[in-house]
Amino acid sequence: MTTDADGQQAADAPPFILFLDGPEYAGEMSRLAVWVSDLLLPVYGREVTSQQPWCPRWWEHPEAVARLHGLWLAWQEHTDPAAGASGPAVWHRDHLGAVLSELRSPSGPFAGCKGGSHRPKTPPAVESYEDAVAASSHRPDPDPYETSLW
Repeated sequence: MTTDADGQQAADAPPFILFLDGPEYAGEMSRLAVWVSDLLLPVYGREVTSQQPWCPRWWEHPEAVARLHGLWLAWQEHTDPAAGASGPAVWHRDHLGAVLSELRSPSGPFAGCKGGSHRPKTPPAVESYEDAVAASSHRPDPDPYETSLW
C-alpha cells in the first residue's frame, strides 16, 4: 500500500479486508473470490495432498482471507503498468511463495481440511490481558535483591 511522507495510508490505497464490514466486506470478498478462483488457483494451485492442503471453503478461514487479500493487493500493485517490467517478478519473489507456503503448510489454516472437505479451525485460547494486568497489580513488586529470584 502506498503511504505518504508521514506514514499515512494514501487515500487511493484500498483498505485491508479485515478492516471492512457489511456491504464493503461482501463486495471485497466477492472480488477476491473471483481473483482466487479465476487466476490464482488455475495458474498457481498445485495438487492437494496431506503435505499441501487446500480448503474448498477457504473464505471461512480468516487467516486465509487475510493472506489472500494481501497477496491480491500486492498483485494489483505489481501488475500495474506503473510497477514497470519487473513488477510481476517482484510479486512472485516477494509475495506469492511466502503466502502459498503458509496457507498450504501442513500446520497452516487448512491443516484440518482433509480430502477436499472443510473443517473449522479451533483458535488457541486467549486469556484477558486486562484481567491479567489487574491480577498482577495486586501483588507486591519483587525485591530485586532477593537471591531466590536468581
